[in-house]
Parts: sequence; C-alpha cells; structure tokens
Amino acid sequence: MLASLKLGLEAWAWPALTAAVAVLATLLLFRLALSLTRRLTDSRKTPRLFLDAASKALGIFLSMLALNAVLRTVPGELPLLSEIKHLVTVLLIVAMTWVAVRCTSAIGDLIVHMNPAGEDEWKNARKIETQTRFLVRGLVVLIVAMGLGAALMTFDTVQQLGASLLASAGIGGLILGFAARPVLGNLLAGMQIALTQPFRIDDVLYVEGEWCWVEEVTTTYVVLRVWDLRRMIVPLDWFITHPFENWSRHTAELTGTVFIWVDYAMPIEPLREEFARLLRASPKWNGKTETVLVTDASDRAKQVRLLMSAVNSTTLWDLRCSVREDLIAFIHEQFPEYLPRLRAQLDRDDLRVKE
Repeated sequence: MLASLKLGLEAWAWPALTAAVAVLATLLLFRLALSLTRRLTDSRKTPRLFLDAASKALGIFLSMLALNAVLRTVPGELPLLSEIKHLVTVLLIVAMTWVAVRCTSAIGDLIVHMNPAGEDEWKNARKIETQTRFLVRGLVVLIVAMGLGAALMTFDTVQQLGASLLASAGIGGLILGFAARPVLGNLLAGMQIALTQPFRIDDVLYVEGEWCWVEEVTTTYVVLRVWDLRRMIVPLDWFITHPFENWSRHTAELTGTVFIWVDYAMPIEPLREEFARLLRASPKWNGKTETVLVTDASDRAKQVRLLMSAVNSTTLWDLRCSVREDLIAFIHEQFPEYLPRLRAQLDRDDLRVKE
C-alpha cells in the first residue's frame, strides 16, 4: 500500500507542480493587469465599476480556468485524476456564478449611481432604486439557482435523479409548488411591488401602529426602521394583503394637529394670535397650513384643534410638540383661570341640612 501511494505521489509530482505554477502565474498576471488597469482608468467609468466589483471572483475564475487547462494535458492513467477534474469543474462553475452575481450587483449599483436623489429628482430616484433592487435580487437568485443546478448536474447520481423527476414532473411540481408556496408568494409579491410601487426605499410608512422608514427591500421581506431605531421585518406578501399608510407617496409634506382642552370661558382669538406668532417664529413650519378651530365640547371643557404643516414627518412631529408646549405655557401664564377644571353645583337646601 505504501509503495502504491509512493508511486501515485511520484506520478503526481510534475502535474501538481505544473498546475501550481500555472495558477500562481495566472494570479500574478491578473494582479498586474488589474493594477495597471486601475492606474490608467477612471474609477467612475462603467467598465471600471464592473472590474472592481468582480475582481476577486474573476481572479478565482481565471485560476480555475488555468488549472482546468493544465489537467486536460495530464495523462489519464494518474490516480484520482477524474475526481480532481470533477472538483475543478465544480469550482469553475461556482467561480463563474460568483462573477455573474457580482456583475449583476454592479449593474444595480451603477443604475442607482446614475440616478442620484437630487433636490427635485428624489421621488424618481427612489422609484428607480426600489425597482432596481428588486430586479437585481431576483436576477441574483436566478443566477445562483442556475449555477447550483449546473454544479449538481455534473454528478451522475443527480443526473439520474433529474431524469426520474422529469418522469414524474406533474406530481413533483404540485408537491414542490405547495411546499414553496410562501417563498413563491413573496417573490410574486416582490415583483408586484416593484411594478406598482406602493412604497419606495426611504418612504415613511405607518405600519401596525408604528411610524417607520423603508430601510431595505429584499426578495422576500422588507426591513422597516422604526423611529426609535428598532427594525421591523415584514414579509413582502403582507403589503399586498394588508392596508398601510404611506406618508411620502407623492410628497413628504404633512399636516398635523394639536388638541388642547380649555374652559368654556376661554377666548379663542388670543389663542389664534399666539399660534400664528409661534408658527412664524419657528423654522420648522413650511408656511402653508395654519388653522385654529373649536372641534369638540364636553360637559367640562371645549376642545381646540390647531392645524399646522411641515416639510416632512420628523419636522412636523417636532413642530407639534413645540407648539403644544408653548401654548400650554401661554394659557397657564396669561389665562390660568381658563384651564380645564371640575365644575360642581351645590344645593342650598343640602347645605342647610348639613349645618
């Protein structure tokens, strides 16, 4: 056994050395060519973006290609030669898949980079980014599935299994479709969202009682960043079957309210004047909406609604809190007797009996 092992190692000595030299020379030449290309080209040009994105994967792919070429020249009587060739073929397919995935991702990054979110183009830029992310992730899943299938089909047992599956494709398709129904549902929901655009990346949503922003969109779920920096992970098909609020669908501007309860005797005109003064003194107000109305009345007090607007939801929240705080302080200082209070009516006869 030791003699056969020694003979096998001696037979592999020269082919292994040749393969190692070929791989190292390929990597060295690739690194030199990559360095020279980076020196002579602009990093913002399209070919350079693809090269930078796929450089690692491309280096491994070229190395596997050189190794595969060397192994084809090796005599067929060497031990384990067929197994090593098979392994190199699988690695070559994996490297090719990696190159395709990196180039596809680079296409998505390039499209997003070519459509920056400028002051007047933010809506269109976010729409393009959302659609691009959906399509790129879908293509990546397809490329990985094809690469995995191609790698598995190099095995004889998998080929036989594939022929058996094709023979029973009807029943297998039904079983697979039922088992993969949640995944397929999310993929179809993702395509529908990419086409119809009910929301985009960085849109402000109100979902399940939470005020949040769309942070990331994948092929199966959406990551929502809540205002307190928590993250909600919501499946894509949820957005198809449930209602939700989009606070920045066409514009980020919003109108908000502040409700204050005051006594019936409280005059409204001083409140209107103070409200107007507060809005004009605040940089958070966008100068559009300014309304003061009595909207409700109970047996104890009346409700005053103050309506205001701001450029986005965050600014509006800060403006509402500021206005509420300042108006309460104004009423407390100028009209303290008109703050809500409990009224009671005393019966004189009851007082005489108690006395």
